[in-house]
Amino acid sequence: MNVDTPPAQAAPIVNALGFLRDPHLKVVDSEGRNTEPLLSRRSLQDAQASGVAAVNITIGHVYGPADPYAYSMQEVADWTQAVEQHPDELLLVRRAADILQAQREHKIGLILGFQNAEMLGDDVRRVDTFAEAGVRVIQLTYNSVNRLGGGATAAGDPGLTAFGREVLERLASQRVIADLSHSGERLCLDALAASPRPVAITHTGCRALADLRRNKADQELRAVAERGGFIGIYFMPFLTTGRNATLDDVVAHLEHAIQVAGEDHVGLGTDTTFSAYDDMAHFKLEFAKLIAYRRQTGISAAGEAPDIYPFVDELLGPEQFRTLAARLAQRGHSPSRIDKILGLNFLRFAQSVWG
Repeated sequence: MNVDTPPAQAAPIVNALGFLRDPHLKVVDSEGRNTEPLLSRRSLQDAQASGVAAVNITIGHVYGPADPYAYSMQEVADWTQAVEQHPDELLLVRRAADILQAQREHKIGLILGFQNAEMLGDDVRRVDTFAEAGVRVIQLTYNSVNRLGGGATAAGDPGLTAFGREVLERLASQRVIADLSHSGERLCLDALAASPRPVAITHTGCRALADLRRNKADQELRAVAERGGFIGIYFMPFLTTGRNATLDDVVAHLEHAIQVAGEDHVGLGTDTTFSAYDDMAHFKLEFAKLIAYRRQTGISAAGEAPDIYPFVDELLGPEQFRTLAARLAQRGHSPSRIDKILGLNFLRFAQSVWG
């Protein structure tokens, strides 16, 4: 299938990592997990209003004491059911063509993704199980160490393990995207060398602009591009240090990533919702609880703080992509480059992995 967009159809917007949960309902339990309903009418309406054609949503185990495999299997089932319950708004994405179908039908294409691989245990065959169930993206590590290797905050920067190599081969055979977000630098470079298919860093920033371990060094960005991969820039506090990130910070990181990796490999993985926050006092209270839990359990990354928020104020709500596109145009970026950033680069990358 050729995923080039026909002239009469606007280029699709794809968020390589985002959230559909309603931030106004967000409640963090004692284990640091969201306990609100999966979806609300407002979260769906805001996502549709943003113009997004597809979004990779984080489901399953990321951290916490729940059994990673059981919890992740249940989340896959819950989100699959949610798609079935909202046939007019949602479409489950299994291949690149589904993103264009979602766009044509004015639906939101849901890409089911994991932000950790601990649910695999020591059984590489679980990749097959999750792939068959509809999971299309699996991130190798979160911030700490797991059986595959070292995350961004792991002491000593451990590299890819033998089991990690097995998993990469299995992901390639099952046409599941291997995501190197949150990885340590050594694991990232090891995985890039070992993966049979192009890989993604769905949500990151550039370490050259903000020297934080959650961001990627130029060597990593360049290697992803050289192997045909994809880099998504987030709307997160790691874009700067000591203050909240701004729209100008997002643009600066996009421009740096393009300079290093080329305009065909850079897009968006916002790591945020499509809805604005109406009650900031409630948000700040809940966010402080979450930061405290993350620090207590050792999964917090440098740059996180109770008063450094996980969003860019100018890019809150359903206008976020239009606002960003307008600023990029003001900066002199061509319409074709903006279309690539907003979605075409991810679409073409997805075709190379999913078919």
